[in-house]
Amino acid sequence: MLKVIEAAKVPIEFDTIENFCFDNQQHRDLLRKNQCIVVGNIGEEKSRYIENTKLYKYLDLYVNVVHLKKLPNVVTRHKQPIDIVIVRENLEGEYSGIEHEVYPGVFESLKIITKEKTQRLARYAFENAFLNGRKKITVVHKANIMKMVDGLFLECCREEAKRFPQIQYEEMIVDNTSMQLVKSPEQFDVMLTPNLYGSIITSACAGLIGGAGVTAGASFGKEHMFFEPGTRKSGISLAGKDLANPTPMLLTSVNMLRQMGLPRFGDLIQQAIRNVYAEGKVLTQDVGGKATNTQFTERVIQEVVELDKGKNF
Repeated sequence: MLKVIEAAKVPIEFDTIENFCFDNQQHRDLLRKNQCIVVGNIGEEKSRYIENTKLYKYLDLYVNVVHLKKLPNVVTRHKQPIDIVIVRENLEGEYSGIEHEVYPGVFESLKIITKEKTQRLARYAFENAFLNGRKKITVVHKANIMKMVDGLFLECCREEAKRFPQIQYEEMIVDNTSMQLVKSPEQFDVMLTPNLYGSIITSACAGLIGGAGVTAGASFGKEHMFFEPGTRKSGISLAGKDLANPTPMLLTSVNMLRQMGLPRFGDLIQQAIRNVYAEGKVLTQDVGGKATNTQFTERVIQEVVELDKGKNF
């Protein structure tokens, strides 16, 4: 990603944190210092689990956004065009992290949903949909069983929907949502979800467009923007083999540059990525090619240079 940004001559500098440790105060201070943060998936060495959740809470990154749209030449099960934005709560729900043993062999995990945080999530989702010309929002829930917590989530979403009558509003139980995604994903536009449902649905949608290797995301708070891969797949099995697909991090940089007010550079990198995929000759193994990470990156850099030289984007 850094090599592609350098090739695009993007006028920004990075504070790089090597071997990040959340317990390191200097590392946390660097996070606070920078409004825009770009990060891969963080976890303990050789761990299968991702630890980005601590950062979301530390920086109050209350909303996670993933835009899922198919790239050229990526083989998928559905022929219909998929263009889905998933907006999910990032701090509460099952990811509140409150669990304990109430009796030997009996454990309890608390699902926390508050009106204040759900209202700001719903407000973000509807305002974002309106500003980006989206036509429909589907709220995913399980209020038929969790009548109080998911009921509150629906109540806040319905209240916000009244402010945007031009946006079609619907509610869908998470079970049915899963079936509808597999059956006809093209029916969805914006999906608004609590934390756990959104995490699962995001991974399912990533599979619909080609997998974790082509999916980028972002998390936003009042003071910070956090740009990252779109799914929580660690990719630990690919570490050190030069096989990982760098596309999620490249698309992440596109999101970051646009949010920073540098859309020309974001457009340049995105067009270079799409051109390389459309060409189809230098793609990584996860999307049906034979290229290594290095080979794909070098081809994208070559395309960035050519596009910038000819201003054809």
